[in-house]
Amino acid sequence: MPRWESDAKGRLERAALELFETQGYERTSVAQIARTAGLTERSFYRHFPDKREVLFAGNELEAHLVAQVEAADPGLTPIEVLLAALGTGDEVFRPREFLLRRVRVIAASPALIERDLIKLADIADALARALERRGVEPGEARFVIDVAIAISRRATSRWLAAPDANLSEFVAQAAAELYEAVAPLAPTVR
Repeated sequence: MPRWESDAKGRLERAALELFETQGYERTSVAQIARTAGLTERSFYRHFPDKREVLFAGNELEAHLVAQVEAADPGLTPIEVLLAALGTGDEVFRPREFLLRRVRVIAASPALIERDLIKLADIADALARALERRGVEPGEARFVIDVAIAISRRATSRWLAAPDANLSEFVAQAAAELYEAVAPLAPTVR
């Protein structure tokens, strides 16, 4: 590929994913990624600070979710706000095939699993601040976010396996399953 070709960042992401799949994250170098993408190492570092970030760069999802929380109807409860926001994540997700491949690569590497958890914590922190701006107490915001993220993880894994499905349907289904699982534990009101 000529160096002047557009979408250098996308080419680097695709090259990294391919190399991580075929030879593993640990055995792949930045030089190999850049060479496979038809670019230089210098070009790689213009887009990413290190090779882990090639699969985690950008904050489109975080920005999207925060915007959804901020724009939500003020009459909704915090969990309703979060579930509605998380149900729209597919509006900014990468193509499903890329995400499926990315999930497998991450699962095979402790360093990438760690980075995935850090990215998730960053998103949770941003959502907590957004809920707090809506008047939710910080402890409650964090608790509701933890519950919503658990629901989102279950929903997203199902969504990835169902090509014609809508993410919001799986979020609603996972929330209903959680409610059904914990409802018998709810104390009776006296």
